[in-house]
Amino acid sequence: MEDVVRQLGYLCLGSRLKRIAERLQADVTRFGEGVGFDVPAGQYPVLAALDRHGALSVGDLVQALGVSQPGVTRSLTLLAEKGLIEIERNERDRRQKAVVLSSEGRNIVERSKRDVWRHVETAVTGLCAGLSGSLLDQLDAIEAGLDEMSLDRRALEKRECQCG
Repeated sequence: MEDVVRQLGYLCLGSRLKRIAERLQADVTRFGEGVGFDVPAGQYPVLAALDRHGALSVGDLVQALGVSQPGVTRSLTLLAEKGLIEIERNERDRRQKAVVLSSEGRNIVERSKRDVWRHVETAVTGLCAGLSGSLLDQLDAIEAGLDEMSLDRRALEKRECQCG
């Protein structure tokens, strides 16, 4: 079957990028689960922003991540349900609140940096090494590379090379 999104090129660039992003996030989630983490890959940017900047308002998170407020709110709801963040109210203005990592959230971030993020970064770097040509050619190469070996398998290989 013809890949319509690919064939339409720049007309469907957003759809193509979304497709690749969803594939990468699914692979990262699968890798994380394989090493004992129950955090979807799409939540890692929120955790990383809170780790990097400390307490942030929802508006600050929107700016730091460059995503919509409803998207940030959905992420915060999921992370709160998992006990990885806490909401702190400003003592002077109770309407203002800040999001912070819980102690479990800080623990997950530290373990993720060691056991997930560095291996994923190495795998993505390898997947993208040597890309050249137009953006569409590069996207073709990324998708072909993922067809050859998923990102979670690439990350697992990198992890095994470093650990075993």
